[in-house]
Amino acid sequence: MLYFLGQLGDSLAAFNVFRYITFRTAGAVMTALFFVFLFGPGMIAALRIRQGKGQPIREDGPAGHLLTKKGTPTMGGLMILSATVISILLWSNLSNGYVWVVLGVTVSFGAIGLYDDYLKVKRMSHAGFSGRQRLILEAIIGAVACYFISVLGDPATSTSLFFPFVKGLAVNLGWFFVLFGAFVVVAAGNSVNLTDGLDGLAIVPVMVAAACFGLIAYLVGSATFSEYLFLNPVPGTAELSVVCGALIGAGLGFLWFNAPPAQIFMGDTGSLALGGALGTIAVATKHEIVLAIIGGLFVLEAVSVIVQVLSFKLTGKRVFKMAPIHHHFEMMGWTESQVVIRFWIISFVLALIGLSSLKLR
Repeated sequence: MLYFLGQLGDSLAAFNVFRYITFRTAGAVMTALFFVFLFGPGMIAALRIRQGKGQPIREDGPAGHLLTKKGTPTMGGLMILSATVISILLWSNLSNGYVWVVLGVTVSFGAIGLYDDYLKVKRMSHAGFSGRQRLILEAIIGAVACYFISVLGDPATSTSLFFPFVKGLAVNLGWFFVLFGAFVVVAAGNSVNLTDGLDGLAIVPVMVAAACFGLIAYLVGSATFSEYLFLNPVPGTAELSVVCGALIGAGLGFLWFNAPPAQIFMGDTGSLALGGALGTIAVATKHEIVLAIIGGLFVLEAVSVIVQVLSFKLTGKRVFKMAPIHHHFEMMGWTESQVVIRFWIISFVLALIGLSSLKLR
């Protein structure tokens, strides 16, 4: 919305700043941050009253969780979602198609997560929305989003998969791109969802990934930078830096209330929305494989669950003491803060490795 004030720059030079993506990205960060600070306490109080006993805690999980986390309200993703949406609408160029695609996936995934959280709280059980139905809905949303991404992009490369660290290596997936992209979006959403199990564990890696993809979107959206770095240019995606800025700002505000001991959990409402947003941005910028590197912590969490389930079904034995893997380390004696901070460190290291792909090719 404020982007259009830049049109006044021809007559009033002061309004030129609204044309700059860097300025609007900073504005998106601060707007989302202050929105959460301003309305967060009220949301937490309202959710605590409405939910009563709060989010159901796994009885088969670490024993300490039943004492320290019982009664904590969930659906904190509403804080993140509302702040992100308002910030995006305020600071983005709303004529940009990529912005609307990412926003659509974010809100849709958030709505699915909200319904799942609602069922869990209502039933006081972990049996929320049917897993199969949820995945089907997510896949449909992801496929529609990836179709529009392929339409918005350059026809010569819009359905291609580009490989990091190798200059010019790409495979044209054709119509299969929509299915592949949908898989990336759904996998990202559910991987972040699985990571969200400890206070502050998921939100910091999400912000790290958002910061990385804000930079990637800015670079591939610029013909000058993409040519210099031998990246595939994707005109229009630079505007997604503003979206990433909104995610970072909302995440920072949420972390204030989610830091141990958490006053609120983001729930599926937040984790699915954030993961879906990151996955969609990765598909739009043609950096799907880089997402698997930068978001390697999310991949590790998801793989640990898959391995645990397959191992138990095939052999009757468990590979980990408990899955996802962050609970495994808790069961080994690590404190919650040790797990969280060490996993944050891993996410920073993976982010640096992923960003190195921009130059090493």
